[in-house]
Amino acid sequence: MTLKRLISTAAVAAALLCTGAANAALYQFTVSGDYAATWQLDSSTVPGVVFPGVGFIYGDVAGTYDNAVSELADVAFFNGSLGGGLSIEDYYGGQFLLIADGPQLYSGSEAAPAFVPGTYNLSEYQGDGRYTVTVSAVPEPATYGMVLAGMGLIGVALRRRQGS
Repeated sequence: MTLKRLISTAAVAAALLCTGAANAALYQFTVSGDYAATWQLDSSTVPGVVFPGVGFIYGDVAGTYDNAVSELADVAFFNGSLGGGLSIEDYYGGQFLLIADGPQLYSGSEAAPAFVPGTYNLSEYQGDGRYTVTVSAVPEPATYGMVLAGMGLIGVALRRRQGS
């Protein structure tokens, strides 16, 4: 093995050892079915109102909510022991747009929740509505930078190979 190849292999190994787990800065929520809504929440935001063992509420959440007066809503998430799910209340209209039971969408305590990405089926609280909520992590900009840098390195390696 040449010295050049040894140094480049060591550099790649060092870079891989220095990388850490990516933490999603944002979670994207999408409700579909008999009601539609989308919003994002920062993964490190502390809920505005906390009810230990019951749930928590994020107030003034910007998003797109069907039948809402504005683009702001109060979004509540409920503990699985109470039927799980969530509710969406129109911030300015003062009416509930959605109250749905289903699985608990977070882990940890109500004071420090961690959302669990996935797709969940919900049903209307005391009604016939059916909904699906998808929780997905939105990649950080640094993740895109790392992907582009990796693709660039692969391109350089392929070009060098073709040249020799």
